[in-house]
Amino acid sequence: MKILHEKVEGIYGYRRMRLNINRKFGQNFNHKRIYRLMNVAGIQSVIRRKKKRYKRTNPQHVADNILNREFKAEKPNEKWVTDVSEFKYGTSKKAYLSAILDLYDGSIVSYVLGHSNNNKLVFKTFDQATNLLDGEHPLIHSDRGFQYTSHGFKRRVDEVEMTHSMSRVGKCIDNGPMESFWGTLKCEKYYLHKYGTFEELSKAIDEYIRFYNYERYQERLNGLSPVEYRTKAA
Repeated sequence: MKILHEKVEGIYGYRRMRLNINRKFGQNFNHKRIYRLMNVAGIQSVIRRKKKRYKRTNPQHVADNILNREFKAEKPNEKWVTDVSEFKYGTSKKAYLSAILDLYDGSIVSYVLGHSNNNKLVFKTFDQATNLLDGEHPLIHSDRGFQYTSHGFKRRVDEVEMTHSMSRVGKCIDNGPMESFWGTLKCEKYYLHKYGTFEELSKAIDEYIRFYNYERYQERLNGLSPVEYRTKAA
């Protein structure tokens, strides 16, 4: 457990530690035992910090909250959620990460890190994701940020025959899974280090999202990683 704790830079709590230990040794240790042994060894997960800012916009297009917090999907590419989050590097520089998450397995379908929080960032993320589709027409849910309420985003959604759903004003819980991913990424990677350059931040995000998709085992996915769960469905 100490070796694993050091390898993942302390991001595992007792639940995820149990998943990894049981999988590695082919055992079924009780979570209480893992919790007790972590305490004995002085192992503790990092503490999550949350910060959310809101920006007032004049929407060009508004959609209803069709998703309505129904976050469970029966198959891949049925329901997507998306958002943009801010990251800092250097002394006072900012970067913005746009991502799309599939509610079926929680995998990150596409993501783009940029210097500006603008339409181009969101449109590129959307285009990357839709280029991977094979005849599917997912519902895509977002907040009411200016990128998602723009005519340009609506045009892209219509072109690929997808349905757009939007959170209600000031209700970040309507996009809960995406908010949860931001918290996880920042807690398990971003807050653990200082990033002097955009390139360092970009490399760290690339590494984490690959880890998240391929190696981060989850109880709700029967102990599998998102990609393993997705592959099993296929």
